[in-house]
Amino acid sequence: MTKIELAVINEEDLLDIWEISYGPKADLEWMKYNGPYFNDPIMNWEEFSSGFGKSLINDPLSKAILFNNKIVGLVTAYWEDGELKQWLDIGILIYDSSLWEKGIGSVALYQWIVHLFNLFSYLPHIGFTTWSGNEGMQKIGEKCNMEKEAVIRKVRYLNGVYYDSIKYGILREELLG
Repeated sequence: MTKIELAVINEEDLLDIWEISYGPKADLEWMKYNGPYFNDPIMNWEEFSSGFGKSLINDPLSKAILFNNKIVGLVTAYWEDGELKQWLDIGILIYDSSLWEKGIGSVALYQWIVHLFNLFSYLPHIGFTTWSGNEGMQKIGEKCNMEKEAVIRKVRYLNGVYYDSIKYGILREELLG
């Protein structure tokens, strides 16, 4: 039986996360789908451990995805409206493409949404933004019973092609009753 859970990220987890995300043996296929139009760089250990990685440690808006007790990805959240803290958007990354389409992402994202609704009991809505080139993320949203709430047509530009930006969301009462 497979086990999927979310865990607080500690400093000792950072090397494992860097190795699967950017390390020399990392499967970088994930970068083709995670907002590739932003042209984010491949971070070396020093950049990761002192920047993005450091920000993950004990952050209530980030958790590691564990699959059979091994870190395989991250779930994150951020306030779309900054200090107002009324509009929460989420994200998910599973770094090894051989683990895609196995249900790990939808289980982890569902767990993350439930956790965040419990953590922020006043929030009525949680959502995420993806793009039309990321069919996997759209499928995960649908599996989590999220609604496609918006399509902003032809605003994501990549390799000479315009793609749509797509927003998914779910209301507390739709998830928790």
